[in-house]
Amino acid sequence: MTVTNPARPGWGDAWTVDDLQSLPEDDQVYEIFDGSLLVSPHADVFHGAVANRLRRILDRQAPTGVLVGQDIGVSAKRSSYFVPDLFVAGERALDSGGAALDPSDVLLVVEVISPSNAGRDLVLKRHEYAAVGIPLYWLVEPRKQTLTVLVNGAGGYREQAVLPVGEVYRTEEPFPLALPLTDIF
Repeated sequence: MTVTNPARPGWGDAWTVDDLQSLPEDDQVYEIFDGSLLVSPHADVFHGAVANRLRRILDRQAPTGVLVGQDIGVSAKRSSYFVPDLFVAGERALDSGGAALDPSDVLLVVEVISPSNAGRDLVLKRHEYAAVGIPLYWLVEPRKQTLTVLVNGAGGYREQAVLPVGEVYRTEEPFPLALPLTDIF
């Protein structure tokens, strides 16, 4: 569901990252795209399990100085803010504090595709993450049991690989990694 309220009395014309602090802590995920508030329910159990299994694998293999995290937003401008299911960044990214990570500190974002949010992850976030220069974007599709690896280049993300369950994804980016897909689904 998307909620847009550009004429909030006393709040200005558009939602900003600063406005997120006034929202309730409830079972919703709040994001902002070009001043419009996007509201989604928190992930279901299966979605959360896939994200957490992947996080554990990444954590075990991440080198010193690299952070694998969840529940922290990424924002390049005050009128847009997205919360990826997982991210990989240098530990130094946390030194700046603030409401969100700067995209220049983020090495990888991962979205676990939910049927209710598929368009947002496959189109909107893909475009926005590429535009702010995040080098890698992974799409994990639990129902298809696939991992799609996207690499940012001239003109946006290009598909590097689509791997089905049973495969082991080996890469050097964002760090040397062997990811058995069977372990996340």
